[in-house]
Order: sequence, then structure tokens, then C-alpha cells
Amino acid sequence: MIFAANFKVNHTRVSTAAYMQALAGRMNEKKVEDRVLVFPPATALDAYKGDFTVGAQNAYPAISGAYTGEIGVMQLEEFNIKTVLIGHSERREILGESQEVIAEKFQFFLSRSFEIIYCIGEPLEVREQGDEAVAAYLLAQFEGIDTHGEKLIVAYEPIWAIGTGRSATVEEISSTHKMLKSHISAPLLYGGSVKPSNIQEIIGVDGVDGVLVGGASLEVDSFMALVTA
Repeated sequence: MIFAANFKVNHTRVSTAAYMQALAGRMNEKKVEDRVLVFPPATALDAYKGDFTVGAQNAYPAISGAYTGEIGVMQLEEFNIKTVLIGHSERREILGESQEVIAEKFQFFLSRSFEIIYCIGEPLEVREQGDEAVAAYLLAQFEGIDTHGEKLIVAYEPIWAIGTGRSATVEEISSTHKMLKSHISAPLLYGGSVKPSNIQEIIGVDGVDGVLVGGASLEVDSFMALVTA
């Protein structure tokens, strides 16, 4: 299983360092064999020590340059970071990243051998139209995306379940993951209000290879409750 923690705009450099130290100790103590990834805010990126992978929540498709407010490969390589989130719904919906921009980002980091967690998801109005509408919407988010890369992980996050406390039902997760698995061979994560109370049923769904977690990953105890489930 893969357990990925997305801090979003939470934690500071100091609190992230404390979290990473605690996480490393707890993982060693519990002898965790599953894959664990952590995506702290950009200001807290560092070369942390532990049996987990540190990734960037976002990066600009450039080595360096005149891109105010962005971080590029030069900044990531300082900490030997070679994993990046691309296509998260909050960047699509709130920050206006188009599929064209997302695909450009994807190809850039793919060409530089980055591991990519590529996020897809549908809004509630599409979900309410039924499975065919959901499939069409999700598959359109693979336009310009090479789904055959060895370093690709796909995360399915229904937008209507992110941070709302409402997770998709087992049936919804199962049917959507089954459809996606018929088109891609990459590991497939589920994300959307994943928490200790529902982790068992989510990871028990056929076709779920792990989870991408937001709020429930912000405290070490909560995140470890997921990892050790």
C-alpha cells in the first residue's frame, strides 16, 4: 500500500521538522513496510531523514528562471527531491491550471525522471450525472499525459469529497477504480476525506493501491493510524 500525506498550506518549517522526526521514529518502531510519502509546504522542504519520500506539492516546469513565486528543479534538487504532485483539483479549480498547463508540467518533470503523483477528480454535478459522465470527465484529464511511465502514481480524488467529511461510498470507489484500472496500469490511490474511521473499508476495496490524505495526515498520530491499519 501507498500512504501519501498532503499538508497543503498547513504546518511551518519548525512543526514540519518535528513531524518528520516523530514520523521516522514511529515508522521504525512499527516496522512499517508500506510506502509512505509526505508533501509539506514549499517553505518546509528539506532533506529529512526517515524511511519515507518527501515530495513537492507543486513546482514550475523550469530549472530556474524569472517565475516569481514559483519553485523549480534547482530548488528541489538542493534537497534531492524527485517527487511532485501534479493536477490536484485545488490547483485546477482554485488556481485555474488548465489541462494544457498541467500536461506541460507533467511532460517536463517526466522528462527529468521525477516520480509524479497525478491527480484527477470530478465535481458533484458530474457525479450526479452517473458513471458514464464520470468516466468521460476523468479520462479527459489524461489528455496529454503519458500513462505508461514507471514513475507514475495516479490519485483519484472526487472533488466533492475533499475536505468535506464525506467520503465516496465503497461502491463509488470500487466502480470508479475499476473503470480507471481498465485504462491505466499505474498504482491508483484514493483521496477524499480519508480518516482512521474509514481507512479499513477504503483500502479493502479492490483496485485501491493506497490513499492520498489531507486533513487526517496533519497529526502524526492520525496519519500513523492510517499507515498501520
